Order: sequence, then structure tokens, then C-alpha cells
Amino acid sequence: MAPHRARILTTLVAAIALVVPLAACSGQAGEGKTTITFFQFKPEAIQYFEDLATQFEAQNPDIHVVVQNVPDPETALRTRLVKNDVPDVMTLNGNGTFGEFASAGIFTDFRKDPVLDKVNPGFVKVLQALGESSPGAVNGVPFAANASGILYNEDLFAQQGIKVPTTWDELIADAKAFKAAGITPFYGMLGDAWTAQSPLAPLTAQTQPTDFFQQRFADKTTFQAGWRTAIDELGQLYDYTQPDPVSSNYQDGTRAFAEGKSAMLLLGSYAVPQIRSFKPKFTVGSFAFPATNDPAKTTLVSGVDVLVTTSAHGKHPQESEKFVKFLMQPDVVQKYSEAQVAIPAIEGATNNDPALVGIQPYIDDKKLVGFTDHQFIAAIPLAPLLQEYLLNRDASKMLRKLDNNWDKVAARRTWGLGKVQS
Repeated sequence: MAPHRARILTTLVAAIALVVPLAACSGQAGEGKTTITFFQFKPEAIQYFEDLATQFEAQNPDIHVVVQNVPDPETALRTRLVKNDVPDVMTLNGNGTFGEFASAGIFTDFRKDPVLDKVNPGFVKVLQALGESSPGAVNGVPFAANASGILYNEDLFAQQGIKVPTTWDELIADAKAFKAAGITPFYGMLGDAWTAQSPLAPLTAQTQPTDFFQQRFADKTTFQAGWRTAIDELGQLYDYTQPDPVSSNYQDGTRAFAEGKSAMLLLGSYAVPQIRSFKPKFTVGSFAFPATNDPAKTTLVSGVDVLVTTSAHGKHPQESEKFVKFLMQPDVVQKYSEAQVAIPAIEGATNNDPALVGIQPYIDDKKLVGFTDHQFIAAIPLAPLLQEYLLNRDASKMLRKLDNNWDKVAARRTWGLGKVQS
């Protein structure tokens, strides 16, 4: 076992306070069938993936798929990895946890697999930036993505004669115009601290140096130097929320927006299904977040919301590969994306949902960047620090605290851009 993998697995053991028992189901089923396990993390897509497993079994009668849907999937998966009980096939979120496991060599390297030929390479790069089992490895196949831009009430914009902004100054001018008309520009939801990370991602992506995190991990720069513009802009945005945004959480904010109580929402496409559950009487649109006054610099922050991967050392690689190819069929990806208001990761595919039309050009042009907050480990309290800053507006204090917290733990980083080699 590689030293860095051993270190990660040791950390995993220490981190697990609650063991979630899951029986290993991979092996030979009755009547000559081979059983593979399919670990599925999306609670809102349980029925969809279970139906897919049934369809796959009908086409492959010699393979039985055991679909495993569990609460708190990251904890459950950590538990299984410590027991060396890695599922055969998995859907996972493309976040820091995936990067940790990928860097530990747990997942298959798909870099030479034809299954990637159909995938938008922009999403592949997003995953690689999170973690690789070896340089250039691709340890997951992007299935569906989301985007962190700005959601807006198309009807309110039209009624007020306000155009979708393409620069930072235009965005602030729009906010001022709505406020003057007695309409809340942005609905703040600081009761859930994580919501402040959504606008932070595009702000930092467009205003920090392109190699900021490489330099930060090398201790050649600081958040005080690289993030001051983004943090100041974040504070400006929250000058245009409703009073006392800390008293509202994500549920409150999405409901309020659906009820027409704000013109915009500083959240990404992932919030659209929840907003629609409140039956808004207007069209929910979206646009890429302009963080500068140069439209050419505007990028779309996009994360791989669902990826498919397999165990690097699974007992049934051929059956697992066949199931992955089945899941990655363009029509399978398309139907999922339409149901979940997601961005299909297939090259050239689109989702014509009105909530995604405004950001499609950035996807087509591959002007995609990953979520900057995915470069953080859980021990760095980014969300609480952002929440504290937006309440007291002391940017210098917030950035100093962020630097101090980062320096305490970054040396132990074992994945992604700051991976520590042994």
C-alpha cells in the first residue's frame, strides 16, 4: 500500500465515530448470476437508478445488481473503505471527499476508457483538479453537472425593464434599480452558513490569480492577498438582501424567491427543483455570475454533481464496466438531467430547461471552472467564517482567520492541488 494511501485510510478510521453496517453483497448469485453492488448516493434519484438497474438486468440476465441507497452516504462509504469493502460501482458527488478517495488509489483510472469519448472534457478537468490516483488519471466519469451562477425571476426583470447583467457594475446597477423599486434584489439565507459559499465560488474564480491555489499550497501567497477583491464584492452583494438575512435559511430563501419576494437568488441550478416545489408563478432563469467588468473573463462555476466510478480492485471488473457503459448512454444521462434540472455531462448534450438556457453558451464553449470551496478540507471552517464576516463586515479579520486555519491543516493535505507526496 502506498504511504499516502495508508495515511488516508488511517485518518478515515479516526474520523468515523459511527459505523454504518453494510453487508458485502458482491459475489456469485444463484443460478450462475454474478452479483455486483451499486452504491447510489442521491436520495432524490433512488427510484430512477433502481429502475435503471432493473433494465440493465433485463438486458444482461447473467448479472444481478444490488442497489444500495443509504443515509449519510459519505460516512457509509468511509466505513466500507476502512473495511476494504469497496462497492463495485458507485455514483458520487464530485467534491473534496471524492478527491481524497481518488488520490488514495481506490477508484479505477478511466483515462484510456472509450466511455470518456462522449463526455465533455471540461467536466473531466474539474474532476482531475479534485484528485488523481496518479498524474493524469481520471478516476470518475462525469454523469451530470450543476452550475453556480445567479437565478432570477424573468417576469420581474421584464416588468422593471431590467436587462440581464454581463458585468459586475451592471449587476450592482440592477440591484440598485430593484431596491429603488421596492423589490429585494437578493434573498439572503445566512441561517444556513453554507449558502454564502455559492456566490463566493464565481467571485473567487474570476478575481483570484489563475494559479492561486497552487501558490497557496506552496505557501507563496495568502487569502489576504488573493481573495480581498472577492470578499469585498461578496459584502457588496449582501448590502442588497432583505433585512436580517441570518434569520432565514435555505428553505426560507427558496420559498421566498418562489413567492416573488426577491428578484434574484445567489444559488446555482441545484436549487431549481426545490424552488419549483413551491410552485412559482414565473419563469426561473439563470445567468453566469459576472464578477468583473470584462465579460470575456466571465466563467461558469460548475461542479460534477454526479459521477460514476468503479472499484480499482473490484472482483468483477467486466460486469462493472458493462454497467457503467449502460449508465453512460446519452439517453440515460439526458433523462436524468431533465428530471433533476441538471446539466448532462455528455459532449454536445443540452438541457433546454428554461432555468439552464442562460448558462448553456458557457457549457458549449467549455468556459467552466470548478468550485473553489472544493479545495478546502472540513477542518477549515470556511462557511462559518463567511457568515461571521457578512454580519460584522470586517474583511481583514475574516481573511486573517482563514489564513490561520488554512496554515494549521494544509500541510496534511493528501489530495487535489495541494496533495502532499511521500
